Amino acid sequence: MIKLLMTYSSSDGLDKLLNHPQFKVEVHSKPTPEKFAELIPAYEGLLIRSEVKVTKEIMDAAKNLKLIVRAGTGVDNIDKAYATQKGIVVMNVPGGNTVSACEQALSLLLATARNTPQAHASVKAGNWEKEKFMGTELHGKTLGLIGMGRIGKEVALRMKAFEMKVIAYDPFLTQEYAKSIGVELSTLEEIYANADFISLHTPLNEQTKYLINKDSLAKMKPGMRIINCARGGIVDEKALYDALKSGHIKAAALDVFEKEPLAKDSPLLELENIILTPHLGASTEEAQVKIATESSDMIIDFFTKGIIRNAVNMPSVDMETYKKINPYLDLAEKIGSLQCQMIEGGIKEVEILYAGEVANFNVGTITPAFLKGLLSPVLDVRVNFVNAAFIAKERGIKIKETKTSETQDYSSLITAKVISEKSQLVISGTVFSRQFPRIVSMKNLGIDVIPQGCMIILDNMDRPGMVGKLGMLLGSNGINIASMQVGRDKVGGKALTIINIDVCASEEILKKIAEIDGIANVKMVEL
Repeated sequence: MIKLLMTYSSSDGLDKLLNHPQFKVEVHSKPTPEKFAELIPAYEGLLIRSEVKVTKEIMDAAKNLKLIVRAGTGVDNIDKAYATQKGIVVMNVPGGNTVSACEQALSLLLATARNTPQAHASVKAGNWEKEKFMGTELHGKTLGLIGMGRIGKEVALRMKAFEMKVIAYDPFLTQEYAKSIGVELSTLEEIYANADFISLHTPLNEQTKYLINKDSLAKMKPGMRIINCARGGIVDEKALYDALKSGHIKAAALDVFEKEPLAKDSPLLELENIILTPHLGASTEEAQVKIATESSDMIIDFFTKGIIRNAVNMPSVDMETYKKINPYLDLAEKIGSLQCQMIEGGIKEVEILYAGEVANFNVGTITPAFLKGLLSPVLDVRVNFVNAAFIAKERGIKIKETKTSETQDYSSLITAKVISEKSQLVISGTVFSRQFPRIVSMKNLGIDVIPQGCMIILDNMDRPGMVGKLGMLLGSNGINIASMQVGRDKVGGKALTIINIDVCASEEILKKIAEIDGIANVKMVEL
C-alpha cells in the first residue's frame, strides 16, 4: 500500500486516486512546520497546494518520500534544488489553471481601468460618487505583457478582442511566434516606456526577483496601471507603494504577494488606488477539478508504471513518448550497471553516443538512467533519475553526450565509454523489435547478450574445449547455463565470453574458473 499525504481537504477531482486499491490517502490540512515534520516520515507521496512549504528540514525528515506533486503551477514553496539532491521528483500541473489565471488577470485589468471594486464599496456605503471613479477605455491602449507562457499567451489573445495593442517581452519569445499570435516583440525598456497597462506572467526566480522595483517603476509611463497574478516577489511592494502614493502609477491590482497571507499592517492596505485579492488565480471550480484530476493521474502513473510527467527538477515526457523511450531507459540503466561492475578504478569521465533513431529523443531523459545504473551499485545513497546527474557532478565525473543520425548495423545504438583512473571500457546496446534490450558490443567485440540476471563475463583465449570446461565446472556445482555468447577478434585470438546463469556463482566458483588455462579475467555481474 502506497501512503500519500494530502495537505488540503478538497477531494473534488481526486476520485480515481482516493478509490485506487494501491493507495492510502491521508489528509492533514495545512499542518504547521513542526506537525509536518512529524507526519512526513510515514509517506511516499505528497500532494500540496501553495499554502504549505516543503523545506530542507521537511525533506530531511521524509525518509520514504519519492514524489511531491504541487496541485497547481508555481513550485516556489518547494526547495527544488534540495529535492533533487534527495532524489525526490517534484511535479506540477502547469496547464490546469491556465484559463482561470488568465481570466483573473483580465478581471483585475478591467477593474483597474474602471475602479470597479472602489465604486462598489462606495455605493455599499451609501454614496453616489460618479465623478470620483472616472475610468479609462481599453480600446486603443497598449498592453505590455512580461512573460509569454501559457497564461500570457491567453491574455494576449483575449485582449486583442478589446482592440488593444499588445507588446510582449519573454527571453524565449521569437519574432516569428510573436507575429503568429498577433503581438509585437519588445524589450523591457520599450514596455516600460510605452505600455498603458502591464500584466506580469513570469515565474519567480533569480532573474525576476523584484523585477518591478524603484528603478523600473520610474521608467514607466506616468499614469500606467500594473497587474500581477503571477508570483509575489516579482514586485517590490515597498517601491510599488511609493509609486502609487505619488500618483506616478495610476493603479495596481495584486493577486499574489511576497508573504501570504498579506500582513494586516501592510502599507498597501492604506491605498485607495490598489486592488488586492487573496491569490485567486486558480480558484475556480473548473480549474480545481482539472488540476486534481491530472494530479491523480500523475501520481498513479508514477507509482504504478514509473512514468514521470510534468517534472520540474528533471526531464520528463508525455505518455506516447514514454512508451517509445522506455525500452531505451531500461537499456541505458543496464549498460551503466554493467560498466560499474566491470571497470576497475575510480570513474573520472563518461562519454555517451546516441546514434540512429534514439538520437531523435530528448536524451536528457536517457542519460540519467545510465547514470543511475552506473552509480547505484557502489553508493550507499539512493540514486534515481532525479539525483543521478547531481551525484555524478558532485563526485567530479565529467559527462559528455553526443548525438548522430548515422548508424551502420542497427536502427538505434547507445554506446557508453567509461574512463577510470586505471582503465576504460566501451559497451554498446540496442533495442530489438522496439522492446527487447540487447548488449551488442563490449570491449570492441561483437556479441548478442540479453542484459538480465546473473552473468559471468570472461576475458579468455579462443581455444577449443574452453566452452566445455566452463560448462563442466558450472554443472558440477549445480549452476545451469541459460545462454552463452562468445565474441572474438580472430580465430585463436582474444575472446570475450558472457554466460547467463540461473543463479549467481560464488567467489569460490569464480576462483576455480579463473584457474582454467587461457582465462585472463573473470567477473560476476548481476542486473
